[in-house]
Formats: sequence, structure tokens, C-alpha cells
Amino acid sequence: MDFYSTTKETAGIELGVYMCGIIAILSSKPVTGRLVEGLSRLEYRGYDSAGVATVHENTIFRKRAEGKLQSLKNLLQEEPISGKLGIGHTRWATHGSATKRNAHPHKTDRVAVVHNGIIENYQLLKNELVNSGVQFQSDTDTEVVVHLIDQALQSGKTPEIAVTETLKKLEGAFALAIIFKENSNLLIGARKGSPLVLGIGENELFLGSDAWALAPWTQKICYLEEGDIVIMKHDIAFDYVILNEDGQPVTRSVRQLEQEVNVASKGGYSHFMLKEIFEQPKTLANTISSLIDEKNLKSLINLPIDFSNERLTLRLVACGTSYYASLTAKYWFEKYARILCEVDLASEFRYRDPVLGRNDICIFISQSGETSDTLAALNLAKSRGCETLAIVNVPESSMIRAADHHILTLAGPEIGVASTKAFSAQLAVLCLLALDIASKRKTIDDATMKEFLHELLEVPNLVAKVLQDVSVFDQLGLRLSCSRDVLFIGRGTNYPIALEGALKLKELTYIHAEAYAAGELKHGPIALVDKLTPLIAIAPKDSWFEKTASNIQEVASRGAPIIVLTDDANFNMSSSEFHKILLPTSSPFSACFIYTVAVQCVAYYTALHKGTDVDQPRNLAKSVTVE
Repeated sequence: MDFYSTTKETAGIELGVYMCGIIAILSSKPVTGRLVEGLSRLEYRGYDSAGVATVHENTIFRKRAEGKLQSLKNLLQEEPISGKLGIGHTRWATHGSATKRNAHPHKTDRVAVVHNGIIENYQLLKNELVNSGVQFQSDTDTEVVVHLIDQALQSGKTPEIAVTETLKKLEGAFALAIIFKENSNLLIGARKGSPLVLGIGENELFLGSDAWALAPWTQKICYLEEGDIVIMKHDIAFDYVILNEDGQPVTRSVRQLEQEVNVASKGGYSHFMLKEIFEQPKTLANTISSLIDEKNLKSLINLPIDFSNERLTLRLVACGTSYYASLTAKYWFEKYARILCEVDLASEFRYRDPVLGRNDICIFISQSGETSDTLAALNLAKSRGCETLAIVNVPESSMIRAADHHILTLAGPEIGVASTKAFSAQLAVLCLLALDIASKRKTIDDATMKEFLHELLEVPNLVAKVLQDVSVFDQLGLRLSCSRDVLFIGRGTNYPIALEGALKLKELTYIHAEAYAAGELKHGPIALVDKLTPLIAIAPKDSWFEKTASNIQEVASRGAPIIVLTDDANFNMSSSEFHKILLPTSSPFSACFIYTVAVQCVAYYTALHKGTDVDQPRNLAKSVTVE
């Protein structure tokens, strides 16, 4: 019996991961406790500081604390605040350091605001406000929004008009939730570039950065679209109206959440990241089986794109971990589909004025579908006449709406800041896309296609075997936890996996780690090798194995500790500083999935022994909205 049998499931609640998290509640009962609960479900998005504000008896009450959410919880226990209308925020610092004075909400006597995103023209607006006599209390860009609304209120404008006029002055990206001293029954939200979700409950309304943050209280949600303003009121009943960017009332679809509330539970695991590592057999099975007709071994990808053009070029564009998935896929597209493939960092692609044309198909990869650099790159490609494809995990995301075509990964919500299951799901989609294109271009025959699809269907079981005994990674993590520097090497599709392994180790442990193509060591990086610098080699028994083994020997002869991840039981070295982790045997085609999970485990257990914060590494958030 298979360790894990594949099933098809829905992706559940869509989780758009982004910098900072905001929540707002307009209710018939007190909201402070639920604001904090909602922030706890959003803290993975940023955790430099947190705060809440409520309106009660025509007064805005605010509490803020530096550091993680527990600091705010402790403060509220000592100094509780009341109110049936409130906003909350957990921050990833951009403008201004992570201090209490820079924590959200920002307020005047009349208005309070929480903000996710960045106001690009804030300095110009701030200068104008200072010249008019406004005194700023923080170093943030957000505070200009507060003072602009406040000035409009002072001039006699209604809250709705004050907000609308202020938004017209702002450049950049924002999701805003705004409350007012003089109206405890009014909550206004606005979205431009940053996601914002409306929740509709029984005798209450909600705003949140992510739908699942609202899941304990409502399953009816509405995704605001670009430029939307939502005005939420409690007069006789709780009601709302949504205005588009032209100020016209519009109707947005209301959908039912399908995933249960305990999506954010660790499920008995010590960390979300460990839970998500162990979820990969399931999420890989969901993603793979959604794109394969298992009975007939055929691809279910049915993109209306003509891939037969011999002059066609694929351009893969992404950031961070998604970029490493793209580098891996380049091997598949070129080897199997025989199609030229270029890979770009989205932040570079935007500004190097790339040569693009109608022979280019541009593929954009993002977990959230909201990553600002990747989204801007997508829009650039569309403006140049390129056909665009988005590979994302969030059906309601901006990239889904902007791209000509899309394919969903079914990884489900990922809470740990360091990506695990989202990355492996991206690999699965890209691999299947490469095979689908190869089949359409007749660069592989039907029999070979069926063999590859059969191998992919076995990947979840192979990954599950890696996770059957993680004690070897635990022992290795203990050894590595005292290291100052670590080197990774790999060849072929496992070179990008080495890059991903080094990134994971850096993110989680703060150990300096670098990855190189194994053949490049002798061209400079070998100068870094010494007895205190471990080498982790990704070395499956493939066509590159003998070359990689020679590179490992070159490093070992210089006294470095050697750790080899391999499926070759016969590979050994005489050095006492040699350690081997034997992994399941696989084909070169599917090996990257196995070694991906292995390097994730190496990073996790090293961090565990080093004592760092696994789920919330310092200075990080799941995805950034700024350049």
C-alpha cells in the first residue's frame, strides 16, 4: 500500500501572502479580542510591531507595541480598550524602523488608519503637510494618509468624501482600513495594488488582508478589485456599498469559503514550516493529479496557446524561491520541449528594457499572485504584445486577472515564511507544462510522455519516503548549527535546488550559505573552502554523478566537512568528516522533488538546533510589495 495515495481536493481558502497584515471589524459586539485573534492569523505577513484602535464613546482608543504580537497581547491585558468598531495591523517595516512610534494604526483625534503597501509620493505630500503646519509623529509613509483625511474632515467634508479626495492624491500601492472618531458605525476600506477582502457576517462586517484570517467569523467573502472603495455602515442594519475607481457603485461577487477554520493550526507539529514540509506528499498529489488524466496518462493542461512556432521563446519571470523554480524548469523546457527558455528576476526584467515581441510567451510565477515586481513585469510584457501565463496559488489574485492564461498550484495556505510546499507545487506545474508543450511540439513521443507522467504520479510517494525518517536531518542539523558558512553544490536541475537549499539555510538560521554549479568550484569559489566550511552536495546517481563526485573529492582534499545527499548506496569517502544521507532512488527527471524536500529538512533542523525562529525569521515577510 502506498504511504500516501493521491486525491483531488480543492485548494480551499485562497491565501494571498503579502507584506503587513490588516484587519477591521464593524460589529454589534466588542471587537478588540477578535482584532488580536485576526492579527495572530496574519502575523506571518509581518511581525516587527502590532497595534489596534477602536472607536468608543466618540473617542479613538489606540494600543501599539514593538515586536511580535505577544507584546501587544500583554499590553492589552494590562490596559484593555473597548469598542464595537476597530482596526488592527501587524507590520513589516518599510519607512521607519520597527518601533512603537512607527507601529500602526496611525491617528489624529478625528481619524485612524491601518495600511498595507507603500505610498510612493509620500515625501512630496509630507512636505506640503509640514508646510501647512502639520506635525508628524512617525517616520512612516502611512501618516500622510491620516493627515490628508484629517485636513479634509476639518474643512467640513464628510468621511466618504475626505477619503475619496485623499485617495486621488496617493501614488503607489495600498490596502487601507479607516475609522472615524465621530462615527462609531462607519468603516471605510480601499484597495489599490494590495489585496483586501470584505467579509460578511451575522450583524457584522469585516475587512482583512487574507480571507482565511476572517474564517472564524464568516465564510462569506468578497474580493475587492483594483481601485475599489468599500463603505461599511451600521444604521438599522449592517450594510455596505462598493465604489469602483470612478466612484460608481458596483457589484462584486460574494463567494463561500470551503476550507475549515483550523487551516492555521499547527496540527500537532512544532512549527508551521514542519507541518508544511510534511504536507508536501498531499499538496504535490493534489497539484499533479489536477493536471493529469491518471487513467489514460494524458495531460489535462489545455492552454489555447500555439507552441508550434519554431521562433518561439519562453520567458520565465519570478522573484525569490519562485525564481529558483523557474531556473529548474529551464532545463525541462529546453531538454524535452526543445524550446528556447530565458529566466529573469522580475525586479531586473522590469528595468533592463527587455527585447520582447509576439514570438515571446512570458510565464510569471508567484505564490500569492500579488508580488509587485512580478505583477509589474507581467503588465510590461502585455504592453509589448506578449502572450502571458500566470502560475499562482491564489485564484482571486491580481496576476490571475491580469494574465491571458493561468494555471493554479494547489498548495493551499502556507503560513511559514520560508516557502516549502508552494515551491514544490510550482515545480510540479512547470514540469507538467514542459511535458505538455513537448507533446504538442512532438519532441517526445506518446510512449515517453506516458512514462514521464507515470513517474510524476509516483513523486508524492517518493517524497513521503524521504519524510518517513527525518532523524538523519536532525543529526545533521545539530552538526551544522555551529557553522559560520556552508556551501551547496549541484548540477543540472539540482543546481537550482542547491540554490534553494542555500536560501533556506540563510533564511532560517542566519548562517551564511552559498550555492554553486559543481563544475564552477574550480573557477573561484573553491577559495572559500576550509576545515570550518561544510559542503553539502546534491548528488543523485545520474549522468552528472561522476563529475559531481570529482568536485566533491576536490573539496574533501582541502579538509572541508562533506555532506552528500545521494541515492547511491555505494558512494563513500575515507574522511572522518564525510556524512552521507541516502535518499530514495529516482530518475533524473523526478529527482529534484526529492532533493528539494531534503534541503528543506536540512534547513529546518539546523534552525531548530540553533534556536532561531523557524516560522518568523528576522527581517522577512512572505512576499514584498516594495522594490
